[in-house]
Amino acid sequence: MSQLNYKTVLLYQFWNLFPKVIFYGTPEFARYCLDALIVAGYPIIMVITAPDRRSGRGKKINSSAVKEYSVKKKLPLLQPVNLKDSNFISRLKNLQPEIQIVVAFRMLPKVVWKVPSYGTINLHASLLPNYRGAAPINWVLINGEKRTGVSTFLINEKIDTGAVLLQKEVSIGKEYNVGIHHDILLKLGAPLIIKTIEGVVSGSLSAISQEISGQEKEAPKLTTENTRLDWALKIEEIQNKINGLSPNPGAWTVFKNKDEEGRMKIFKTKIVTSLPNESINKIIVKQGEILIVTQDGYLNCIELQLPNKKRMTASALLNGYSFDENATVL
Repeated sequence: MSQLNYKTVLLYQFWNLFPKVIFYGTPEFARYCLDALIVAGYPIIMVITAPDRRSGRGKKINSSAVKEYSVKKKLPLLQPVNLKDSNFISRLKNLQPEIQIVVAFRMLPKVVWKVPSYGTINLHASLLPNYRGAAPINWVLINGEKRTGVSTFLINEKIDTGAVLLQKEVSIGKEYNVGIHHDILLKLGAPLIIKTIEGVVSGSLSAISQEISGQEKEAPKLTTENTRLDWALKIEEIQNKINGLSPNPGAWTVFKNKDEEGRMKIFKTKIVTSLPNESINKIIVKQGEILIVTQDGYLNCIELQLPNKKRMTASALLNGYSFDENATVL
């Protein structure tokens, strides 16, 4: 159904062959999937997204990517603060959805995910049961995985533990960062949702319980603590972490330069494999490049950000800033 022409879509809608869908999502990843459902002809009877938030220095009100898209397309929209609110639940039930699709949204209470007749399907950006949690796109890169993918599964009481419906696998390029990886998974996920709906509605698709070995890797929420660089690690592990946090939120470290000590974010690097003679953690400026000494090589910092400065290339930073010969990272 993902490639039906317009006349066929109208015919399917006339004969009521498309299930009525409620869509839950917030960021760009979700917006892309919602658009794919609209293009494929699915009747979206309601969109649920996060409430608007104030952010930035001016405390400007910001809407989610899903809200902006829904308003543009004139889709019915709700932004509940409390998903257990009785009025919200009543409205969901009155809509009589046949299926609910969840992409990058908060955990749904049972009273919500039990509403539709075909169940509630979640798209997760990993090959479950590995990388359950809030940040799978980041953690597969941080851990240096060579392959990953997307999964659709039926939501149950626990986070990312429901029976799997479909999965699509993809290799991870050596130079991938979060931005590149996100866009690849996004283009895998949207058609997988449509294929999943087709299989569930036709009865041709069976859900398979996740088999747990106890060795599964997790994808916890990113915090200040787990986004800090550890310079005791091998250089490839350090670079993996930088790639897994770039462009956002950015891997960080503390640097000391003369009398200045502050937080430095590093976004893009290149490994120089020659064994260093200098002390580990030392910052070296050489021929317009900023190098950090690790136990098994030099990390060439190509793009970085110092306190009260914009993200910039090393060469641009060095135009107006200098590192002392004793500068280090901590």
